[in-house]
Amino acid sequence: MSKIDQAVEYIVSNDVKFLRMQFVDLMGNPKNVAYPIKTDAKGLDELKDTLENGMFFDGSSIEGFVSINESDMVLKPDLSTLSVLPWRPSEKSVARVICDVYKTNGKPFEGDPRGCLKTILGKLKEEMNGSYYLGPEPEFFLVKPDPHNPHKMIPADDGGYFDLEPMDEASSVRRDIVFALEDLGYHMEASHHEVAEGQSEVNFRFEDALKTADNVITFKTTVKMIAQQHGLTATFMPKPFFGINGSGMHCNQSVWFNDEVSFYDETAPYQLSETALSYIAGILDNARALVAITNPTVNSYKRLVPGYEAPVNIAWANSNRSAIIRVPAARGKGTRVEFRAPDPTCNPYLAFTVMLAAGLDGIKKGMSAPDPVEENIFKMSEARKKELGIASVPANLSEALDELENNSILKEALGKHIFENFIELKRAEWDDFRTSVTDWETKTYLKL
Repeated sequence: MSKIDQAVEYIVSNDVKFLRMQFVDLMGNPKNVAYPIKTDAKGLDELKDTLENGMFFDGSSIEGFVSINESDMVLKPDLSTLSVLPWRPSEKSVARVICDVYKTNGKPFEGDPRGCLKTILGKLKEEMNGSYYLGPEPEFFLVKPDPHNPHKMIPADDGGYFDLEPMDEASSVRRDIVFALEDLGYHMEASHHEVAEGQSEVNFRFEDALKTADNVITFKTTVKMIAQQHGLTATFMPKPFFGINGSGMHCNQSVWFNDEVSFYDETAPYQLSETALSYIAGILDNARALVAITNPTVNSYKRLVPGYEAPVNIAWANSNRSAIIRVPAARGKGTRVEFRAPDPTCNPYLAFTVMLAAGLDGIKKGMSAPDPVEENIFKMSEARKKELGIASVPANLSEALDELENNSILKEALGKHIFENFIELKRAEWDDFRTSVTDWETKTYLKL
């Protein structure tokens, strides 16, 4: 049976009445068009044609895609991603399939974030017989309206790290999130209350980079939908509240060559291979530009603030969580590098692309990582950090974009279209923020 016939059988047997053809825009926001399913002979023939040849849509209406004079584009389904949405009714159900974006001439659209990741993964496979694996840890807040001010949102509970009920009021929400994700085929590993009030983390198993990026997008949608069913709002905003921890998305990653682990060397210091150390060096060398993609919002830099326990220090360590890169204790096949800066507002397709590009830059150039820093960098004096050569990430989005514009490695990985349109959209976002008058300014300066 062909893949298309298998997909049709799945759709019919699950009483699917709408198929959501899903993709993401440049910022990583999921978009979709719903295709109604008809199960008569003509309807199934039309469905097969759509699954094989795709669906036309107006690309000029998607921010950062194309202009109005070249608007026709095509969504081509990746049938391996076909799945019924568990938060919708099982009768007359809804399924989604993740699509790649093509031009009408049959060529992949160079502005498609998913296609961008597929391109660098294809080069890795072709040039080095390599594979890239990721296990991200996206944190989020559950919030509710303030009973004293319905226009203000507050954390949904007062729990802390690993708390139980009744302090942790989100355990039932996380339980339903886990069940929904399992229905979507995720291999779930853990769920718990995070450090801050109202903050949670739900972990799923690492996969190859493309599947993981797909999983991040679906994860965020699932979390929001399940929270909504519980009368709450889920937010992946990095720093929604002043004075408490923000939300990150630590990215555990490894590159394998010839289907063999490449980061582990039993005889080397720290049992890390030269490949692993070069990969780390590449991330560190490009870190100030990387964060423009991995931390792409104005609010991202309210989390990345020096002087607080935030991953801003461009250094690496083993057990020390005050460095921007940590190597978890697992060795052998589990040897991996954890880049701690990213937050869950990033477009995972683009974030994974630039992290891989930076790490491969280190490998290809044979870079040597500096010595690991096992001191608590958070408590280090500026003089001590300068002595060790520990720099910080940019202080705001504008500075990060400056770094990105001057980084040829990441520019090449993203491609001209994505690079230029991302910069343009984010410069506009920064200017909008820069010229806005905030409540803090009014409160502080109005009486002057």
